[in-house]
Amino acid sequence: MRGIVGSLWATVALAAVLVPAAPAAAVGQAGAGGAARVSVTRDHTRVVLPLAGRSRHTLFTLQRPARVVIDLPAGAVAGDLRPPRLPVGVVSGIRSAPRRGGARRVVLDVRAPVRARSFLLAPRGGRGWRLVVDLTAAGTARAVPVKRAAPRARRARTVIVAIDPGHGGEDPGARGPRGTREKDVTLAIARRLAALVNREPGMRAVLTRSGDYYVGLRRRMAIARKAKADLFVSLHADAYRNRRARGASVYVLSQRGASSEAARWLARSENASERVGGVDLDDKGPVLASVLLDLSQNATLDASMEAARDVLAQLGRVGRVHRRRVEQAGFMVLKSPDVPSMLIETAFISNPREERELRSRAYQARIARAVLRGIRAYFVRRAPAGTRFAAREHRITPGETLSGIAQRYRVSVQRLRVANGLQGEHIEPGEVLRIPRAAGGST
Repeated sequence: MRGIVGSLWATVALAAVLVPAAPAAAVGQAGAGGAARVSVTRDHTRVVLPLAGRSRHTLFTLQRPARVVIDLPAGAVAGDLRPPRLPVGVVSGIRSAPRRGGARRVVLDVRAPVRARSFLLAPRGGRGWRLVVDLTAAGTARAVPVKRAAPRARRARTVIVAIDPGHGGEDPGARGPRGTREKDVTLAIARRLAALVNREPGMRAVLTRSGDYYVGLRRRMAIARKAKADLFVSLHADAYRNRRARGASVYVLSQRGASSEAARWLARSENASERVGGVDLDDKGPVLASVLLDLSQNATLDASMEAARDVLAQLGRVGRVHRRRVEQAGFMVLKSPDVPSMLIETAFISNPREERELRSRAYQARIARAVLRGIRAYFVRRAPAGTRFAAREHRITPGETLSGIAQRYRVSVQRLRVANGLQGEHIEPGEVLRIPRAAGGST
């Protein structure tokens, strides 16, 4: 029997639940099942109880005071029913007491009336059976907050990554010794990178071209700006007369290129509305417009360099790099004054060995994964305001580990455990973790 029962059963259960809780040393049964866990998201609170095996259970709620009651048969509990730490949320305590015949009653003390839903999780990843209880505020779809917040905060927005496959259509780009065309290689890698970005929590990809057609260089910039991209990544495959040249390179805009573009924007702002960094330039005087554009460009160049360094570092972990530092050049696609931008030469298509690699799906996937890791590292450290990265929350996806998440956000596993009331490395897909700020207050 599940859900909220009728008043008759609630009356009978009320008397039963008043059985005194067992002494602290006797609560729960230590075992391979681990300890109970409690996690809190914006929508609900989840309680996970370790079981010895697949088991029936009864769940109902009681009021005055509000609590949730779970009855389990004899031998069903496999671990400690006391979580190491309760995160701030609707659950204020977990009690347990033996019942007739070896059965066990578990009581979740809650701070306000809740709706309860339960289901079983089958063994997985070395963990046994678990009973999951999800709690939401009674009468709403939201979990009960400890304190009533003033106006509800805006939902965290997704960061946008504009991915630009170089060349296309009548512009094939460079050709390798075996006839491999740059435009085909860049599109293949871009598609793989876009798929990875779209699977990443809090990110979305926008392609400047999705097929074999030509897109003008300024049009590529315009697509990124129209999508309100937080980062622009242009993919290419270098060629050089010396076929022994090899390795990846990463470029950002040079100061000279920035200066020439600033002059162009300021000239255009007299005849057409131009917006840079959210500010219209057409209604500003020439001096103010110049200052605003200069500030925007400087911030964009700084962010571009930081993101490019992160990507270059990751490319160096999967293959050879042609230069160990980020290069600067006047590439047209990098000239957006308010979108951090980089151009990646993934390899030398003129090098026979690297041409073979560029044609390989495995190599394309390695490059895409490395670029994604660099992008992710940049957004973790320099999170745009209002995004999920700035909110410091992470929704667990299948296959992730606590240590991997801690490494991604540059916090210790122990701090991650304490912030979320966790013990060990056991986490569940779909749960949302609170990410504490790194030591020193950086994000």
